[in-house]
Amino acid sequence: MSMAALSLEQAPPISVPFRFFLSAPLFLLLAATAWLLAGSDALASRWTPAMLGITHLLTLGFMAMIMCGAMLQLLPVLAGAPVPHPRLVAWLIHLPLLGGTLLLAYGLYFYAALPLKLAMLLLAFALAAFLLAAIYSLARAPARNDSTRAMLLALAALTLTLGLGLLLAAGVANLATIPVLSLTALHAAWGLLGWTALLVAGVAYQVVPMFQLTPAYPRLATRWLAASLFVLLLLWSAHPLLPDDAASLLARLAGMGIAVCLGVFAILTLHLQFKRKRRVADVTRQFWQLGMASLLAAIVLWLGAQASTAIAASAAFPLVLGMLFILGFALSVIIGMLYKIVPFLIWFHLQSILPAKQVPHMKEIIADSGARWHLRAHLLCLPLFLLSTLWLQPWMYAAGAALMLNGILLLGNLYRALRRYLRGASLAAASSAAGKQ
Repeated sequence: MSMAALSLEQAPPISVPFRFFLSAPLFLLLAATAWLLAGSDALASRWTPAMLGITHLLTLGFMAMIMCGAMLQLLPVLAGAPVPHPRLVAWLIHLPLLGGTLLLAYGLYFYAALPLKLAMLLLAFALAAFLLAAIYSLARAPARNDSTRAMLLALAALTLTLGLGLLLAAGVANLATIPVLSLTALHAAWGLLGWTALLVAGVAYQVVPMFQLTPAYPRLATRWLAASLFVLLLLWSAHPLLPDDAASLLARLAGMGIAVCLGVFAILTLHLQFKRKRRVADVTRQFWQLGMASLLAAIVLWLGAQASTAIAASAAFPLVLGMLFILGFALSVIIGMLYKIVPFLIWFHLQSILPAKQVPHMKEIIADSGARWHLRAHLLCLPLFLLSTLWLQPWMYAAGAALMLNGILLLGNLYRALRRYLRGASLAAASSAAGKQ
């Protein structure tokens, strides 16, 4: 997609996505603090209260916060599907999502029932509001393309993730008796492999060629990859309903298919980046390369667990797999997208109110040096977390410090970008007032 094909005139006010973007780094700081305070308890198992709380600070507090804000911005621009009353919708999503995530993480971390009950209400409201707004907008989109279809499937995956999450929260809060282990696996799969991976793929079809100056994704891949991943997830989710032997076979075959889909997406993305038109080093591309490499590493580890019972039975296996997918893949790609989307948004909004010579270049809105320092800190983060699963001391505390540095650097870069916009908007307002006198 070229710049000319964007529906820029339908973009929402800049305050709509920015409230989400500026909130998200705070959850990195909270996750890092919770990790450091938990100490060795966090790594005893993926089921520890501390690990569950930290995981949701990252997935809901950071990832979902940015993904919701980005979709409210990208739906009108990429799909020509504006969200009605964007400021009101943003408030209805942002505040309950913020409060609900804090309560959920607190309730899980300290195993407290009342915060979990309140979190269920707030998160159900926030995500239902987001889903209704996004589905309504996509249903009214003037044209359907592979990106919008992948986004619709991602929203369907989020709906399932939300429903399963509410059931699990009800179980932890002693409101219902449920099969916790099987539902947790479904919740994690639909949240990470469904909602996250499908949305990343759908957005990538547009923003990777446009912002990273690569060739377009092959038509065969964009047409079938997201749909195949969604159907395979459905098949994998149905395997507990079958007799043991058939269930095991279906789970393995569907799992292999999911691994192939994700592997094809990662390899295609790396291949397209290798063929990009400009060979100049680009921080965003390096974040994406780290993300795709981490995704491939997660796939290889999962395949290794299918071939080796020793790997599958290891307590470190699910922790390492989650770290590769969440910290290595999802966070890297999301941060990489932010460092392109935010400067573009500020440049776009300022060029509509300022003379061309006064509009800062996108490279001036977030300096390459600031983004590169963040990349270096992020490159430290994943190996330190992986080392902490093998040798707890002192790597656990180094990993927590690296995650905290990630949050500080991202918040600083976003805050400086917002200040550039506010200075430009103030200059435009002063010029307008002088012109009326």
